[in-house]
Amino acid sequence: MIEALPYLQTFKGTVMVAKYGGSALDNPEAMRGILQDLIFLTQVGIQAVLVHGGGPAINRKLASTGTPSRFIDGLRVTDPATVRVVNRALQEVNRRLAAQIRALGGQATGLTPRQQVIIAQPHERSSELGDVGSVAWVHSRLIRRLFARHAIPVISPVGAVHGRLYNINADDVASEVASSLRAEKLVLLTNVRGIVHGRTLIPTLSIKEAKRLVERGVIHEGMIPKVKACVRALWRGVKKTHIIDAAIPHALLLEIFTKKGIGTEIVR
Repeated sequence: MIEALPYLQTFKGTVMVAKYGGSALDNPEAMRGILQDLIFLTQVGIQAVLVHGGGPAINRKLASTGTPSRFIDGLRVTDPATVRVVNRALQEVNRRLAAQIRALGGQATGLTPRQQVIIAQPHERSSELGDVGSVAWVHSRLIRRLFARHAIPVISPVGAVHGRLYNINADDVASEVASSLRAEKLVLLTNVRGIVHGRTLIPTLSIKEAKRLVERGVIHEGMIPKVKACVRALWRGVKKTHIIDAAIPHALLLEIFTKKGIGTEIVR
């Protein structure tokens, strides 16, 4: 706690956006630790936002309806019937996360397409991907109203425009939310330690160094969109971004409030 004190003083009143999804959502122990960390942040005067994914839940829901999952470059091909199933699956995840935060003693409000916090637009590859979107605008004023109530906004990565739903990559939603709120930090919680070269964790990268590692193939596959989301947030005003392993007990607190951290930070 003494080591954390300078960070607590520095970050009081700032915004931190965490993205939590993928297979990490199926780890109850890790989920409990992450949600406790978010509650802790709110108790020490930090305004925390949780953006969630839900790929495994979506896959299970689609399988139960006999709908196959198809991906192009990591993005789910989504027709109108599929996007409705995706939205139902993500609403269930949203309700579960908000309910668990409240059960742990925190305050939380789930934000889904109905609240229109994420205004979507068709993805630039919509001709291939269907009802996949990108973020056109974030209703940041609504999010800030929840901060005034000491509630953690829990945001689903489905956007809407003119009544039409769009499935959006959760890393991109988190990046845009963090940018719109001029967040102090964007933290992407994953199932890996961070960015690794060989067997060595890279603790800190600049934007330039990150781009070089992508070009060299050190950063590859599913880590590329995460790094791109971090870089985009940095260019748009977020001060620091982090990629960490959600399975490490209290990963958020260890990354934010200790000098060494536990994952990879990407900075301007």
